[in-house]
Amino acid sequence: MNKTIIRNELKDYVGITLALVLYAFGFTFFLMPYEIVTGGVAGIAAIVYYATSFPNSYTYFLINATLLVVALKILGMKFLMKTIYATLMLSFLLWLMKEVAPVDEAGNMIKILGEGQDFMSLLIGCLMTGTALGLTFLYNGSTGGTDIIAASINKYHDFSLGTILLFADFIIIGSCLFIPQFGTFLERMTMVVFGFCTMIIENFMLDYIMNRQRQSVQFMIFSKKYQDIAKTLALQTDHTMTILDGHGWYSGKEVKVIVLLAKKSESVTIFRIVKMIDPNAFVSQSAVIGVFGEGFDKIKVKVKREHIEKAGMIIDNENIDSDKEQ
Repeated sequence: MNKTIIRNELKDYVGITLALVLYAFGFTFFLMPYEIVTGGVAGIAAIVYYATSFPNSYTYFLINATLLVVALKILGMKFLMKTIYATLMLSFLLWLMKEVAPVDEAGNMIKILGEGQDFMSLLIGCLMTGTALGLTFLYNGSTGGTDIIAASINKYHDFSLGTILLFADFIIIGSCLFIPQFGTFLERMTMVVFGFCTMIIENFMLDYIMNRQRQSVQFMIFSKKYQDIAKTLALQTDHTMTILDGHGWYSGKEVKVIVLLAKKSESVTIFRIVKMIDPNAFVSQSAVIGVFGEGFDKIKVKVKREHIEKAGMIIDNENIDSDKEQ
């Protein structure tokens, strides 16, 4: 068991590191040379600096330190350790990418796609950074900043991570419009519009990666060898199943049907097991909108006393109290 835990933890850290490499590469090579505005805590720190001359490094540290304390109480020590690791690693990778990025004779970063390709560079860069953020969350990590706020809210409420980050970045980027140091009003408008494009693409990719990985499917397996199939599936996938009684309309024979809910990523394994045991089995696979309960996503709606009274139900006070604590 300890070896399994260590292996899973190591897998998470390797996955987070690779995702951060992708983020640092996309941000440094495609967004920075074109001075494209982004959201997050880095954006807040820059705005505070322009408005008050308070060093942005201090603002960045104070905000992240506060949010890490919140993460400790809400998300747990495991999430906190990976967030600290990701924050430090990303800082190092951003510095490293900046050092190896090509520059011209004046020391300015070279625009890889050439002049006038701001939006194309934005698109490519945000596809990379958004994918990296999604992969970081999938490996139970976070890059800190507004990611912590998103993960904390998502733990108790059924809001997607992308939606939460979208709202936070909308406020951060929109505030740039009121900072005279960014240039003329037209220049500020252009920066804000590009910033909103960055925000939308990044968060779309984040939600796409998260939802694709968490997508579930339903299997209905018709087979005379249903007992062997069910036993093997239970041993190799750790899933429980339901056996339904069926009746063939044409043949008039009784038949057993295995109903199984699983992650989409497990589909190949399930099909392989069925084919090995009964190549003539009839299998139906369908996508489901959501699966909630043990082994899948947690039900995040709250049940209050007034809901119970309205439904005329009797429920333990412990269930009501636990919802109040959440």
